[in-house]
Amino acid sequence: MGAFSALGIRSSASANRDRRPDTKLGTGPGHLNYLGWTPEAGQEVWGRAMTTILDVERIGPNALILHMGPQHPATHGILRLDLETEGEVITKVTPYIGYLHRCFEKHAESLGWQMVIPYTDRMDYVAAIHMELGYCLAVERLARIEPPERVQYIRVIVAELQRIASHLLAVGTYGLDIGSVTPFFHAFREREKILDLLEELTGARLLYNYVRIGGVAFDLPNGWLDKVQRFLDQFERAWDELNKILTYNSVFIERTARIGVIPAEVAIAYGLTGPNLRGSGVRWDLRKDEPCLVYDRFQFDVPVGTGQYGPLGSAWDRYYVRVQEMAESAKIVRQAIEQMPKGEAGDVQKAIPRVVRPPEGDIYFRYEAARGEIGYYIVSDGSPVPYRVKARSPCFCHISALPEIGPGAMIADAVALVGSLDIVMGEVDR
Repeated sequence: MGAFSALGIRSSASANRDRRPDTKLGTGPGHLNYLGWTPEAGQEVWGRAMTTILDVERIGPNALILHMGPQHPATHGILRLDLETEGEVITKVTPYIGYLHRCFEKHAESLGWQMVIPYTDRMDYVAAIHMELGYCLAVERLARIEPPERVQYIRVIVAELQRIASHLLAVGTYGLDIGSVTPFFHAFREREKILDLLEELTGARLLYNYVRIGGVAFDLPNGWLDKVQRFLDQFERAWDELNKILTYNSVFIERTARIGVIPAEVAIAYGLTGPNLRGSGVRWDLRKDEPCLVYDRFQFDVPVGTGQYGPLGSAWDRYYVRVQEMAESAKIVRQAIEQMPKGEAGDVQKAIPRVVRPPEGDIYFRYEAARGEIGYYIVSDGSPVPYRVKARSPCFCHISALPEIGPGAMIADAVALVGSLDIVMGEVDR
């Protein structure tokens, strides 16, 4: 009865299920006519169903507003885009956010400084280590806490492994968005190996709560670094394999090398950071330009887009930067393992204060996360609870650029354009 009522069809609740259908066509209890169904009612229900399925609104002779999301799988989260179209061409893009808002910043005002860390994990849940690391570094600067050198190396190792895992998800799902299924499984196979390593270290596979203000939760298990080395050895072969089947695939290049072009001046004006900025040819990476931890001790390159197969700043350039960054992160991890000082048991927690109580003041600190600069503005009133925690989301800025780069693209390219930005809505809405 409930299903028919939802469609606007009245049915009798007292109908006897055991009643045998009448022999006359269209009069038995199993026939729609028995429930009061009419052709007019059918047309009304069909019209409502098609409006919901197509989700379009006509605004002119050849113009439509196409609602993409918020349940669309290719929006990479709960994002709604209103696409105004003229025929097959997009003329305007209007993003709508807020479907995943969880009051992170307000929650932080009623929690202890260390208790905020699990909430940061839930912003960019694909690169949770970067979220909590940026927060802890900000609080340490404010409270003048200096973690041990071994802790800093451990943080670099887990952060770069997390970067590789995040980029593997980004490039694998991007290939899937374009219609290439096989690279998705290759990328996720390697990502699972990293998650196995992080699970052995932290006990979790997605939301880690591993970094602490002043240290980390656990020291490295025996033999863990050897497993990381073995992973890196075979990952280099897998990285070459991924390039062969996707990066330099002629169909993939044709689909991505001439769409979603973001000139460098537009990327800077909209505050784009991370691979989306570097894909436009701007060589800016906080690990090089404003190094924290021990990044200044490592030799690595900052990949940028080159316009190799089309205009500089295309969707392919942004994809290419992420692929190259995985190789650079592997180089950083190898160097960190070689340089890391040996530590004693409990050494990773010796700088963690029993009660975190930064002095009165404020600070803004930014860290180079997988999707760009994650920034934290933190205000302390000298109590064990933050007075204010404000997060600056890189993906928020990336979405804000969609109205600029979307017009002129084909409807068929909308998915490829959004996927090239690699957004996570938990970080946008917070």
